[in-house]
Amino acid sequence: MTSQSYLSDLFSLDGRVAVVTGGSSGIGRAVARALARAGASVVVVARGKEQLADTVGELTAAGGRAGWVAADLSTRHGVRAAAEEAAGVFGEPDILVNSAGINLRPPMGELGEDVWDATMAVNLEAPFLLGQRFGPGMAERGFGRIIHITSQQAHRAFVQSGAYGVSKGALESLARSQAEAWSRYGVTANTLVPGFVMTQLNQRLSSDPEKVAALAERTLTGRNGLAEDFEGAAVFLASRASAYVTGQSFFVDGGFSVH
Repeated sequence: MTSQSYLSDLFSLDGRVAVVTGGSSGIGRAVARALARAGASVVVVARGKEQLADTVGELTAAGGRAGWVAADLSTRHGVRAAAEEAAGVFGEPDILVNSAGINLRPPMGELGEDVWDATMAVNLEAPFLLGQRFGPGMAERGFGRIIHITSQQAHRAFVQSGAYGVSKGALESLARSQAEAWSRYGVTANTLVPGFVMTQLNQRLSSDPEKVAALAERTLTGRNGLAEDFEGAAVFLASRASAYVTGQSFFVDGGFSVH
């Protein structure tokens, strides 16, 4: 066996179907691109049709197999409708990536129920509902990968964590519960934990050069993250290479969390 065939067998996603929420921008788009290049048929789920079409156009132009579903993940009805539509594109998914999220961070004393409810709906309840829809089927088929994108705020409070930090901490707990329920049937559940990444979701901070520089200085690599930094970790967690890895939080943060 050549090294190329060994690596291909270990990490290939040929024949797999992936659903990536929030896959039209930022980390989600980079993950969708990586899974498609590894061989998966990828369904990108997000709100904006223009960005969705652009993302799928990029994936198919590179030789991938991809489709998209425009959806509102802020309501239970919207999540359930998105799940059914996504499953109808290439079939039931083997891989679920929950990258969609909202980042509303008023000061804690000004945090109202509307922000709390909106944050929990998208950042926590949507991943829960999608897991409930797809997890049992993965377990029945004997293979599944659930990957959540969380945050440093799941582990430590800074820059007004508020409801956002709570939702991401709960999402990591959800991954452990999913791992407990389904790992014995071949379904793993893990989280990817970014540091500060220059994406649209972090626009509030990325527009301040001094804060951007200070965050970069806090890393061990001397720079802030890029969306493409998550491609390798995502393929690993989606492939058979990670069969014995479940319930874990993977920090892809340039050493931010240990500095």
